[in-house]
Amino acid sequence: MTEFNQFDEFDTYEGPETTGDFDLAERHALRRVGGLSTELADVTEVEYRSLRLERVVLVGVWTDGTLKQAENSLRELALLAETAGSDVLEGLIQRRSKPDPATYIGSGKAEELADVVLATGADTVIADGELTPSQLRTLEEICKVKVIDRTALILDIFAQHAKSREGKAQVELAQLQYLLPRLRGWGGNLSRQVGGRAAGGVGIGGRGPGETKIELDRRRIRTRTAKLRRQIAEMSKTRDTKRAVRKARKVPAVAIAGYTNAGKSSLLNRLTGAGVLVENALFATLDPTVRKATTPSGRLYTLADTVGFVRHLPHQLVEAFRSTLEEVADSDLILHVVDGSDPDPESQIQAVREVLSDVDATSVPEVIVINKADAADPVVIGRLRREFKRSVVVSARTGAGMADLLELIEAELPEFDREVHVVLPYSQGALAARVHEQGEIVKIEHREDGTELIARVPLALATELEVFEVTPSGS
Repeated sequence: MTEFNQFDEFDTYEGPETTGDFDLAERHALRRVGGLSTELADVTEVEYRSLRLERVVLVGVWTDGTLKQAENSLRELALLAETAGSDVLEGLIQRRSKPDPATYIGSGKAEELADVVLATGADTVIADGELTPSQLRTLEEICKVKVIDRTALILDIFAQHAKSREGKAQVELAQLQYLLPRLRGWGGNLSRQVGGRAAGGVGIGGRGPGETKIELDRRRIRTRTAKLRRQIAEMSKTRDTKRAVRKARKVPAVAIAGYTNAGKSSLLNRLTGAGVLVENALFATLDPTVRKATTPSGRLYTLADTVGFVRHLPHQLVEAFRSTLEEVADSDLILHVVDGSDPDPESQIQAVREVLSDVDATSVPEVIVINKADAADPVVIGRLRREFKRSVVVSARTGAGMADLLELIEAELPEFDREVHVVLPYSQGALAARVHEQGEIVKIEHREDGTELIARVPLALATELEVFEVTPSGS
């Protein structure tokens, strides 16, 4: 079992790095991942967080891909844990073809994990995956400390960062959906099943009408879930109304989507001066922000900042935030922001596209915005540009590449209505009727030589009207 810190080179790994048959030594190894410790030397940071940081040990199962990908996943889990307010002590990876159905990492490795927990003084174990209720209970019994999974960790971070009433309701809904199948009774030592010792019970204090407490909790959760769904539906009506108004005015909508901490809010601020909170933390933005913006030629469009995505984003969150994510699905263009300095940007793009598929946004035109160019490796940027042809390289921090991005946005925006200024002869009554039916009249005046119209009309109709266009007076 090897250990190294964040300043050392990775240990050389001689075994196979892909799925298939594993060597016996490889399957027996519980591999440590270095560079995960976030133990604080300055107590003032602990005081700043106004809580005692949980001391956690991370554990993951490497089932496919390369060792580097498995380690990157655990390093991301460490960032998530730190964002939630934890002190990461150790990170362990177990090589398996699939997670153990009983203990996630196997009974023998669970005992080794318990030894690590005891040696480090940890009070929490975080698994890099979603644990079943039985896996969670079994690991807690073996390790004698609290065990949570990646889903519960992300839900906790969302709960800390939710600010608006709608955001809080969405997070609570996701948490209740996650909690429902994981409710527990009194445990084996205080079973409330009917029967004394003769019936296999535990005698006095253990007899009762059955698991009424769990059933009551389940009923309360279902009632609360239904109420939250109604509240979220009501709150989303305001956003739907505003979106409908923008569509009626034919204002193109651009949505900024991407991996968490990829720089979406910084990009929004750079393009619009919105003044949105920018923080070097995962999931700093949960509440969508919509701002007006203009292209270099002066064309108006809206720019929406959305919640960041992450690998294995809990499906409960996708469902709860569906009304918010509709900003992406209903947009005319997606600016897919990716962190060019990340060790594995391609997997970030894949994770975001999976969520976009879940919210039916795959049909929306997409432009890959490779952000943080000032910190990224030029080789990585070149690789991404070759792989994703519809892409642009920017730095939201320095402003580099923003002119190219604005030109690309203008080129990609759909052609809605075009404003025309025409004088239609009275013999062109049918054409004038079409302007009234298909367009929006801004000004109308009847003259001797015809009807003067200033109107916004579809592009096809504007082409037909070109022959009747006039130069506005005073220009």
